[in-house]
Amino acid sequence: MVDLGIQIPTSFDPFAEAKESDAPGAKEYVHIRIQQRNGKKSLTTVQGLKKEFSYEKILKDLKKEFCCNGNVVNDKELGKIIQLQGDQRKSASHFLVQAGLVRKDQVKIHGF
Repeated sequence: MVDLGIQIPTSFDPFAEAKESDAPGAKEYVHIRIQQRNGKKSLTTVQGLKKEFSYEKILKDLKKEFCCNGNVVNDKELGKIIQLQGDQRKSASHFLVQAGLVRKDQVKIHGF
């Protein structure tokens, strides 16, 4: 076969910056990200909540508050991640602060 030097693009990893950050205390942050799906559809992810929290109960309250669907994904490297339909970044961060789960300075919002 002839090598044409064509480079195949890899898929976008929205959690790449979380894996690269080795700064002290980087694990204390709650990262709220948005992922673009097809068309106008998007997905909001919440990562970095403490492990002793009940993710299912938090998800239930988030879904009821924002009238959207969502689920809890168990990732091998990053732990449990909450996924919500739509762009819920600002409202999710406000909800987590109001519920007393995190402080405002612990929330990092990523996205366009």
